[in-house]
Amino acid sequence: QVQLVESGGGSVQAGGSLRLSCAASGNIFAINRMGWYRQAPGKGRDLVALTTSDGSTNYAGSVKGRFTISGDIGDSGKNMVFLQMDSLKPEDTAVYYCYANAVVPMVLSPADYWGQGTQVSVSS
Repeated sequence: QVQLVESGGGSVQAGGSLRLSCAASGNIFAINRMGWYRQAPGKGRDLVALTTSDGSTNYAGSVKGRFTISGDIGDSGKNMVFLQMDSLKPEDTAVYYCYANAVVPMVLSPADYWGQGTQVSVSS
């Protein structure tokens, strides 16, 4: 199995910055993509940012230009991603979940894995 451990959430005023980290561990054969989703109170879980094993990235429109995803999920085996969040807005307040689509030995199909979530609160 794959375990995802997040860190770096907290409270900040509008315009401030936070950096989230996520480390994947376990018996991992390969990670196809890894990144972050968020869920605000009373809403569904939405994509924030993803990075793939070939280095491409994908962002939600609402965070483009403010958030930056980085990390290493390729052959190095570090299996970590970071989310630098700048110019934070109150509407960014949510629980942020680390996500990975990974392949484990003895299982042919990749599967989705989730972290426990970390709270990000932005006050106006």
